[in-house]
Amino acid sequence: MNLYKHRESNIRKTWFLFAGFLIFVVGVGWIFSQVYGNPSILIFAVVFSLVMNFFSYWYSDKIVLKMSGAHPVEKKQAPELYNVVENLAITAGLPTPKIYLVNDQAPNAFATGRDPKHAVVAVTTGLLNVLDRSELEGVIAHELGHIGNRDILLSTAVVVLVGFVALLSDMFMRSMFWGRGFGGDRDNRSSGAIMIIGVILAIVAPISAVLIQLAISRKREFLADTSGSMLTRYPEGLALALEKIGKYSAPMRSASNATAHLWISDPHGKKQNMMSKLFMTHPPAEERIARLRGLKV
Repeated sequence: MNLYKHRESNIRKTWFLFAGFLIFVVGVGWIFSQVYGNPSILIFAVVFSLVMNFFSYWYSDKIVLKMSGAHPVEKKQAPELYNVVENLAITAGLPTPKIYLVNDQAPNAFATGRDPKHAVVAVTTGLLNVLDRSELEGVIAHELGHIGNRDILLSTAVVVLVGFVALLSDMFMRSMFWGRGFGGDRDNRSSGAIMIIGVILAIVAPISAVLIQLAISRKREFLADTSGSMLTRYPEGLALALEKIGKYSAPMRSASNATAHLWISDPHGKKQNMMSKLFMTHPPAEERIARLRGLKV
């Protein structure tokens, strides 16, 4: 898939994600309205799903930045970082993104935002400490690749929407232990329905989170690597950066499972067993480095 088709595909996937969340929540609301004979439950589900889609579109980037402990940094605090971001953004024909810093010794970076005009690039203090300028340019170009390819809204919205599906799962599981339902005593039929829905959601929520993250993460990393290398005309810079990042085996303090797919490298450190490797949100660093060194730009 070329970069233009990938960009169009990401835009479609984003709207499918929002539509899927809307349908899922409304469907659950309809089931509960039937179980309890209360149409107001369906109305609440419709309103809730619309509000959450709106919230995810406009505020998911702010949530991700807060979860990651990122804070804005001024140019006088990191002049080289600012120069790299500004120069590469101009070269890429993109608005200069806002720049954030994460106080973490693990070298890593991510991009977020709803579109190129509202994009953010965040890097860790550890990244600035271990990379030279050409390597830093490779990493920043990779993140600008995500911005240009329209990866950022899709990957950021996943954090919020999948998180709310998990909350719904937890809520329905807990509801199995409540003595009263939505406005009345439970009968056997409603109690059984609650139990079935709760169990299904408890199973589907974590699996869907993993599958969605894997689906949007691995391929997009290869494409962002290629986009970044086309931008700098120096794939070796990013290859060397990935080698240095890969040598740091300790997990990030500020990372979580919900945001792991956003980072340029898996923030949980090196995977030690076959099962953990199977559910990696990123392709192996060795494979990415080999592809970079095989590029002709």
